[in-house]
Amino acid sequence: MNSIHFACLLPFFLLALAGCGGAPARVVPEAPAANSRSAAFDLLDADKDGLLNATELEKAPGLKAGLKQADTDADENIKPEELDERLKAWADSKIGRMTLGCNVTYQGEPLAKAEVKLIPEPFLGKNLLEAKGTTNDQGFVFPSAPESDDKPPGVAPGYYRVEITSTSTPLPAKYNTATTLGIEVAPDSKEIFSGPVKFDLK
Repeated sequence: MNSIHFACLLPFFLLALAGCGGAPARVVPEAPAANSRSAAFDLLDADKDGLLNATELEKAPGLKAGLKQADTDADENIKPEELDERLKAWADSKIGRMTLGCNVTYQGEPLAKAEVKLIPEPFLGKNLLEAKGTTNDQGFVFPSAPESDDKPPGVAPGYYRVEITSTSTPLPAKYNTATTLGIEVAPDSKEIFSGPVKFDLK
C-alpha cells in the first residue's frame, strides 16, 4: 500500500481584506450537495447492504482515506449515519477553505514540477471545486481551487481523490488516471497536524 502521511492542514483565514477601506470580503461557503450521503450509497454500495465496505471504498479513494475518521464504531465499514456525521462536522466547522501543504517524493527523491490535483468525489456534487498546484524543486506544493473575490486560496472541506502527474517523470496510473490516492480535507481530521501531507510514490 502506498505510504501516505497526512499532516499540515491548517485553517485558512476566511476574511480577506478588500479595497482601500479594508472591509472584509464576503466568503461564499462551499458545501457538498444536500443528497451527498444518498448519492454515495447509490454509487458505491454494490451489494446494497447499507454499508460501504473496504472493497466498495476502493472506488472512492477520498472516502477510503477518511475511513478511520468516519468509522466511529471501528467495524471497518461506513454506515449512512456515520457519513452524515462527517458531512455535518464539515458544515459545523464554518470553514470555507483550508490551506493544504503537500510534499511529493518519487522513489525517495523530491518530485519537482509535478501537478497535484485534488478532485472532489463525485457523490459530493458540483459545489466543491477541484484544487491543483505544481510542486517546487523540493517537491512541495499548496494546491488551491480557483480564487475569486468571495473565494480565497485553499481547499474546501471534503473527500478528494488525488491525481499526480509529471511531464518529466512517467508515473504509474495508480497515481493519476487510475488513482488509489485520496484525502479527507477537514479541520478535525486526526492525522493531519504533524507535518506536510506526504505522498511517497514508488
